[in-house]
Amino acid sequence: MTPRLDYFSVAPQLLQAVRNLETAVASSGLERSLIELVKIRASQINGCAFCIDMHTRDARRAGETEARIYLLDAWREAPHYTPRERAALAWTEALTLVASTHAPDADYDGLKPHFTDEEIVKLTLLIGTINLWNRLAIGFRAVPPLAAAPAAAA
Repeated sequence: MTPRLDYFSVAPQLLQAVRNLETAVASSGLERSLIELVKIRASQINGCAFCIDMHTRDARRAGETEARIYLLDAWREAPHYTPRERAALAWTEALTLVASTHAPDADYDGLKPHFTDEEIVKLTLLIGTINLWNRLAIGFRAVPPLAAAPAAAA
């Protein structure tokens, strides 16, 4: 895949505003592990290779386990996630797929036992922000860096 253009250099002031939003959301008080799980899950749904690569690496650096990263696409069937994380992941899916889900009441109501109203707004901004990054990366064909291939077993 060939990148279409370097959107950071073409519109630096607007991209700085997006970065500022990203920084604000990251420092909003939501748990780092929850933030990375949401970013990975939205990126999986959107098929954003660049963002999946970035956020799985970020999650590992933050101490996330391999099992929770690998099973994220099947989080409903895996016992590895807390009720709070499950509510956030359901909301992530509902908002990432909003054209077809229309943000169902059940997913919104599922947040209430685990998040304050303020945290629900923060979570929603997090989901919106990663979806914006996904659209930029996919639309302009951002390419994840190639890692060195592991040596073949003899």
